[in-house]
Amino acid sequence: MDFKRNGNGHNGQARRERLRHALTPRTLRYAQVTGWGMALPDRIMHNDEFEKIVDVGDDWIYPRTGIHTRRIAAEGETATLFATRAAQQAITVAGISPEDIDLVIVATSTPEFIFPSTASLVQGAIGANKAGAVDVAAACSGFVYALDLAYNKIRTGSVNTALVIGAEIFSRLLDWTDRKTCVLFGDGAGALIVQGSDTPGGVISSVLRSDGAGWDKLVVPTVGSRESYLRDSTKKMHTMVMDGRSVKEFAIGAMVDGIKTAAESAGLTLADLDLIVPHQANQRIIDAAAEALPFPLEKIFSNLEHYGNTSAASIPIAITEAVQTGRLKPGDLLGLVGFGGGLSWGAIMIEWCGQPITAAQTQPQAALVME
Repeated sequence: MDFKRNGNGHNGQARRERLRHALTPRTLRYAQVTGWGMALPDRIMHNDEFEKIVDVGDDWIYPRTGIHTRRIAAEGETATLFATRAAQQAITVAGISPEDIDLVIVATSTPEFIFPSTASLVQGAIGANKAGAVDVAAACSGFVYALDLAYNKIRTGSVNTALVIGAEIFSRLLDWTDRKTCVLFGDGAGALIVQGSDTPGGVISSVLRSDGAGWDKLVVPTVGSRESYLRDSTKKMHTMVMDGRSVKEFAIGAMVDGIKTAAESAGLTLADLDLIVPHQANQRIIDAAAEALPFPLEKIFSNLEHYGNTSAASIPIAITEAVQTGRLKPGDLLGLVGFGGGLSWGAIMIEWCGQPITAAQTQPQAALVME
């Protein structure tokens, strides 16, 4: 075929018209949160149970962490299972069908498989037959990264409805002889439905950051790890290792930087925010960040006491509880901030919709024409 002649002829002109149409920018859309849900294991593990494991109890754990209990998955329970249950709740709240979903994103550090993705398993389980599916690996920052991806796909009109999930079975990554880490973590999942709308509101800004120089401060070696790294007897395959002091210092700074930067990029001040939902890592981190911002501690949501650190699941679980307990209401300005392995962090500002949106509100406007 003579490609040059084809490109200069009638067919080439038609092709250029099609490309011009395809390259025409679409009207930017709003990404509204319209559904939420959470799912947790039945087993509640109390601090006093650690007395038989690592010789510490509630009087040692709670003052250092703010945690009384956490949920622990039973044998056979997986991140996929809890992600699916949380997703089904969020779908019900949003009043949509699984077939309305265009994209499933799961933030997790504890997938069942390296591949297929947990998102693909969830997509199949809920019957989201028209959706793409992908996992996001950013440790405890994962949900913020996943929500940022959904926000930008919706904002540009690439997708209309996204299911964003954080799901973890962190109890299976723990060294249960290390009292400094094993007392911190729990299992569970949370999910949000995010939909495109021409009604102002929803996600209004986001910021993502990483400092890869601190990669070794919070690590779980797996099959692809360098051999020399695994020769270190303190690091075991599929077992978490954490430099607690360094991570705490990083986390406080990341929480402060993330919230301030995301608020500024939205044209907001801290005084404008009605609620901050941070990654639920340690109450001492939350307290120190509140003082450093400064921001009223009573306007920072914490459910760490009941669930411990559920990594990428902690923010959507906390959002769901904040809605259910009346702490988060339609029209509120909400700040989310995650921080964790990478070292990574990120923050998002949301004008909370808090209710399903009508079909008419989700229909994209006609594309803008560039002359």
